[in-house]
Amino acid sequence: MDVVLLEDVKGLGNKGSSVRVADGYARNYLLPRKMAIAATSKRQREIKDNLVLKGAQEQAARLAGVQVTISAPANEEDTLFGSITNADIAEALAKDGHRIDKHAIEMEDHLKKLGVYDVPVRLHAGVAASIKVWVVRP
Repeated sequence: MDVVLLEDVKGLGNKGSSVRVADGYARNYLLPRKMAIAATSKRQREIKDNLVLKGAQEQAARLAGVQVTISAPANEEDTLFGSITNADIAEALAKDGHRIDKHAIEMEDHLKKLGVYDVPVRLHAGVAASIKVWVVRP
């Protein structure tokens, strides 16, 4: 029987994973203790979507108030010689221990001047966070 685990089960798998177990083990142990549910395609998708949403909400809470500083050379008018991209911001976040996909960082245009910017990060549909990016001279 295929089941989706609702919590970590030692020797079997982690919360949210789909595993194949013996029918008796599922019916007599996992299901009555609410440690797993039967994996029907619709239910499995709902459980997985809920776990992904919950993870995105937790990550958004961790990102609240996060600030990163990126140094870049600039001229006298504070215009950068290059630009700061979403990949640069994702790299700076990774150095601080926040793994964010560069595609989740939503900027209308690259940052081309020194200053402080509020940059939105879309983690999931309906779940977003805002980080503060400081662009300074080296």
